[in-house]
Amino acid sequence: GRKVLHALVDRATLTVDDAREIFEASHTTAQAAGAAEQAARNAVRGADRAYQQIRDREAAQNRTLSEARSKIVSADENAEALRADDAELQMAIEQAQRELAALTNIPERRESAAKLRAELSETRARATERQSAYDRLIGEAGSRRQRLADMGEAKDSWKRRADNAAEQIDALQQRLEIAEAALAKVTARPEEIAEQRTELFEKISVAEQSRGKAADALAEGETRLAAAGKALRDVEAKLAEAREERVRCEAVQEQIDQAMAVIVERAEERISCAPGNALEEVGVADDDKLPTRDAIEVRVERLKRERENMGAVNLRAESEAEELDERIQVMLAEREDLISAIARLRQGIASLNREGRARLLSAFEEVNSHFTELFTRLFGGGKAHLALTEAEDPLEAGLEIMASPPGKKMQTLSLLSGGEQALTAIALLFAVFLTNPAPICVLDEVDAPLDDANVERFCMLISEIAGQTGTRFLIVTHHRLTMARMDRLFGVTMSERGVSQLVSVDLQAAEELRESA
Repeated sequence: GRKVLHALVDRATLTVDDAREIFEASHTTAQAAGAAEQAARNAVRGADRAYQQIRDREAAQNRTLSEARSKIVSADENAEALRADDAELQMAIEQAQRELAALTNIPERRESAAKLRAELSETRARATERQSAYDRLIGEAGSRRQRLADMGEAKDSWKRRADNAAEQIDALQQRLEIAEAALAKVTARPEEIAEQRTELFEKISVAEQSRGKAADALAEGETRLAAAGKALRDVEAKLAEAREERVRCEAVQEQIDQAMAVIVERAEERISCAPGNALEEVGVADDDKLPTRDAIEVRVERLKRERENMGAVNLRAESEAEELDERIQVMLAEREDLISAIARLRQGIASLNREGRARLLSAFEEVNSHFTELFTRLFGGGKAHLALTEAEDPLEAGLEIMASPPGKKMQTLSLLSGGEQALTAIALLFAVFLTNPAPICVLDEVDAPLDDANVERFCMLISEIAGQTGTRFLIVTHHRLTMARMDRLFGVTMSERGVSQLVSVDLQAAEELRESA
């Protein structure tokens, strides 16, 4: 019963640990979903800002178009006025010619004609000026028509961009709804886990109560067994005492019989009578005592002194012996339990060591395979491997990194240059990461000691790993090549002294907008 209860408690503990792991994984998923939701909201806000800028530019172009149209209308009106003036002048010239033909006073009319010619010259000059102004207005109207056509094309282009932005907003809205649904699902998951955890705790409490009842029943049974054993031992002790008393009585009886036979034999020899008739033969009554009182008291005192010299008698010696015997039995049982527990622990340790060695060797082989491949890819050649040193047992062995860059011999990591050590460490880091991928990986200034060619290889490797494992990489860097290969940039700027501001740029969205434009 006790082993079954222990097994139930262990199983319940394992179930609680599994539930805790599920809860932690759900919490991690909820955090990732929250980050995705925040990114989607930021993208929607950016799209709204871009759409508002497009609408502002469209309004400005509409205002410019209205102004150009009003200028064209005013130019047309000026041209009509000039045409009317020209017609009036032509009519005046014809009338003057008719009047000149009908005139008789030539000198006066010549003077008036000269005046008219002067006025005509002035009028022609004004007409020429107005014609040039009209031509200029016609040219400006043509250029403005061209500008209006260009602005119409730009308006169509901005309208297409606005449509693309609206489509992107719809796509982002759908992604937001999907993220919100995933977030709601993940948010409900902790409550389910909490309910499962509550049920598990209730089962554990029921198991604990059952174990307590079983332990009480076991203790009561052990108490009854101990009482029965004690009663059995008491009965056996009394039986043994009775047997010993019987044997002792039989021996005493035999001694008495022998002594009586000797006494009878001596009495017959000495006094020639039976021992029962000795007092009658000597004339002594039955109630008379042969020894004197003083002699009896002296003998009693002597016997008391002999008893005191023997020491005090322990009346609880038997019960104390039984208690010590019970304690010895309990200690022997506990000793057996400890020996069996030690054996189980040693067996468990041996099993864990075997499993640990197997898992360690398997993980070592997998990491070594990834490390060899990644080292060759990052260095563009060469060889590298991991080696266990200092002990035959993998659990106690050390780890040595052996690397051979292109053109160099095989040597340990400590003998390589700084850049080679950094690139080898990156290969080992990603080898371990590929063995057990994680949803998020943070890299802090890992490309600082690398040159441009190695940084390019490093970025390509990150892109391949992200596409293979679905991992989101957060890279802290100052290198321009690394920043150019990222999907989104986050920077901290100080617009005012002591006031920092976070600035983000979505390079992928910007590239899509440029392609759509």
